Amino acid sequence: MGELEDAVMTRVWQWNRPVTVREVLEDLQQERSIAYTTVMTVMDNLHQKGWVRREVSGRAYRYTAVSTRAAYSAALMNEAWSKSDNPAAALVAFFGMMSAEQREALTDAVRIVQRDTPEQGGEEPGEEPAAGRAAEGEAGAGR
Repeated sequence: MGELEDAVMTRVWQWNRPVTVREVLEDLQQERSIAYTTVMTVMDNLHQKGWVRREVSGRAYRYTAVSTRAAYSAALMNEAWSKSDNPAAALVAFFGMMSAEQREALTDAVRIVQRDTPEQGGEEPGEEPAAGRAAEGEAGAGR
């Protein structure tokens, strides 16, 4: 996504509702000089790329995000990682760039994925594996 596409999508994600070109234009004009046709072209491009869907509302379109900003960020990270000739080294370098808070968020995310991923033992999707429940029970006993 280019800079202007990102600025437009940021508004669509933040507002989390169908938006018109005019609404996005007026908000963007608070920080830069920009033409209606430019914003219209960017939003049409985002529609063509599949980032927004649109529906007719009177004489205008209303645009809605197809996915979340988190999903977009994840797709970018996955794309960059998949293009690496040494994915493990790329991950180590990426983790080395992270702040302590980011590493803590990563640890939390891994814990969530491990908890929500059924193991070979036949648990139902979304059900926590028995070993994980027992370990958390033991860890939680001292709290």
